[in-house]
Amino acid sequence: MRHVLALLFIASLTLAAPVAAREDGIRATISDQISAFRDDDLDAAYGHAAPGIQRLFGSPQRFADMVRGGYPMVWRPQAFEFLGLREEGGRIWQRVMFTGPDGGLHILDYDMREIDGVWRIGGVVRVPGAGA
Repeated sequence: MRHVLALLFIASLTLAAPVAAREDGIRATISDQISAFRDDDLDAAYGHAAPGIQRLFGSPQRFADMVRGGYPMVWRPQAFEFLGLREEGGRIWQRVMFTGPDGGLHILDYDMREIDGVWRIGGVVRVPGAGA
C-alpha cells in the first residue's frame, strides 16, 4: 500500500510540473506585455500578441492606440493580480484583476495561445459584471 501511495504521489508531481510551467509562461507573457506598455516599448508589447491580433492592427502603434483608448487599466495599471487559469472549449483563459489608473477595479480574461512553444495573447475580454 505504501508503494502505491508513493507512486501516486510521484505521478501527481510529474503531472503538476507541466501545468505549473504553463501557468508560469502565461503569466510571464502577460506581465511582460504590461511592462512593455508601461515603458512605451510598443514593439515588445505588440510582439506578445498572437499573429491574428497583429494582422488585425497591422502595426505596433495602431495596436497601442487601441489598448490606450480601450483598455487604460492595461495600459497604465496601478496594480494587477493573476486570478484563475482555466481551459474552456480547447482554449486557455487567464483571468487578471486590474486596478486602473483611476483606482477602479477591472477583471479581464486573456485568451492565451501557445505558438511554436511561446505563449502569445490572442485577445482580452472584459468579464461582464466584474469590477468597474
